[in-house]
Amino acid sequence: MTHLPIRSALISVSDKTGLIAFATALAARGVALLSTGGTARALRDAGLAVKDVSEVTGFPEMMDGRVKTLHPMVHGGLLALRDNADHQAAMAAHGIGAIDLLVVNLYPFEATVASGADYDDCIENIDIGGPAMIRAAAKNHAFVTVVVDTEDYADVLAELDAHDGTSLGFRQRMARTAYARTAAYDAAVSTWMAAAHDDPAPRRRAFAGVLKQTMRYGENPHQSAAFYVDGSARPGVATAVQHQGKELSYNNINDTDAAFELVAEFAPADGPACAIIKHANPSGVARGATLAEAYQKAFDCDRTSAFGGIVALNMTLDGATAEEIVKIFTEVVIAPDADARAIFAAKKNLRLLTTGALPDPRAPVLAYKQVAGGLLVQDKDTGQIDPDELRVVTQRAPSAAELADLRFAWTVAKHVKSNAIIYVKDGATVGVGAGQMSRVDSSTIAALKAGRMGAELGLPDTPAKGSVVASDAFFPFADGLMAAAEAGATAIIQPGGSMRDDEVIAAADAAGLAMVFTGMRHFRH
Repeated sequence: MTHLPIRSALISVSDKTGLIAFATALAARGVALLSTGGTARALRDAGLAVKDVSEVTGFPEMMDGRVKTLHPMVHGGLLALRDNADHQAAMAAHGIGAIDLLVVNLYPFEATVASGADYDDCIENIDIGGPAMIRAAAKNHAFVTVVVDTEDYADVLAELDAHDGTSLGFRQRMARTAYARTAAYDAAVSTWMAAAHDDPAPRRRAFAGVLKQTMRYGENPHQSAAFYVDGSARPGVATAVQHQGKELSYNNINDTDAAFELVAEFAPADGPACAIIKHANPSGVARGATLAEAYQKAFDCDRTSAFGGIVALNMTLDGATAEEIVKIFTEVVIAPDADARAIFAAKKNLRLLTTGALPDPRAPVLAYKQVAGGLLVQDKDTGQIDPDELRVVTQRAPSAAELADLRFAWTVAKHVKSNAIIYVKDGATVGVGAGQMSRVDSSTIAALKAGRMGAELGLPDTPAKGSVVASDAFFPFADGLMAAAEAGATAIIQPGGSMRDDEVIAAADAAGLAMVFTGMRHFRH
């Protein structure tokens, strides 16, 4: 039989979105409804005829609802092979009715964890009967249709309208989705339990996501790609609202995430901040008295690289800032909110995203990186250094202005690919050296870029003169530090910890530099 009719449906859902309309449409097609607990009550309240699972099993729901569907009368109806004579005989002998459609979405475990519920509440929201039924129905997809997402209700009804039943291909698709859902659910539970039990490296770890967007291609046109979200509420590109522009590409999403995570390091209470990202590295980062000034200072760090970049702001986008941004081609603008959307309306290709908030830069997050044959898992780099944790190691201590710029440069360095050297002056990057195989090369490149922009801006001297420098890791030799000094830097911030620290400190003293050690490294690969 090409399409199998649906004559009976077991519906048991926590998320009741679209439930009544869907169940009403099924009932109108002559489908007998079987249900449990709150779902059955909701269906009856809507005037629908529904039979309780307890009537079928002969057992009441018990143990606070923990036991209600774990019964042969239910699982036999889901697992029986309709073309197997022995199965049919067993059903007849024990009065087991076939269940053609299973509609289940699970206890809201992920939402319960996200709400900050205590351990016992989280445990109570681990669904047992739901996953068991879903897996049974999905295994028997040759005869049973299983639905786990409210988004699929319309597809089920369309399938029934078109064919008066469901095809094997449709049931296979629903089964794939069902198994992915139970896998994701178990992944969420196991990940939460590992954290709750302070186990940073459990022997088995599961990962899951929900498709948000398919893409034309990945990093390059010959690579297929898609965007999956993990359901966390962290403000950012995964949760943002897009107000205009084309769909985000793979590279757009990667760069926008980098930009927003960087700008979130700068609290709005401390003033406006802007980060401009190109190929996952900042081309410019700045604070300003206004958001427009912060953008202009970030733009002036590297105007060439800013073209076609990603702009991230730490507060509501205003008209003055928007007017500056539209003067060049920009791929994406992301901010907590935007009051100036109309200014971007003529820029059809510009994507404007708002997130409603900034992510907490100190919140613990797991970071994953694929390698051949596995995944590297680590805590996201949330390290920050307070002023009293800095150790002055040179004869000269930094001035208050230098110290402010050093802390700014250190924050930016965390978001620049290693080896990272950052020149900062007056709350703005003036040179960024990223991703070089030697630290001295990064230092030299950052100085060259600073000099080039100084000339483009018509400045009498390179903006590196009088700047401070951050290095994401220690200077193994004095050469990188001396390159910064020769460019005009006056103060250095670095982790320290090299075997040649004494040599590097002596070189700094000889050059009249102030230098502080953080004791913390910020490699980013």
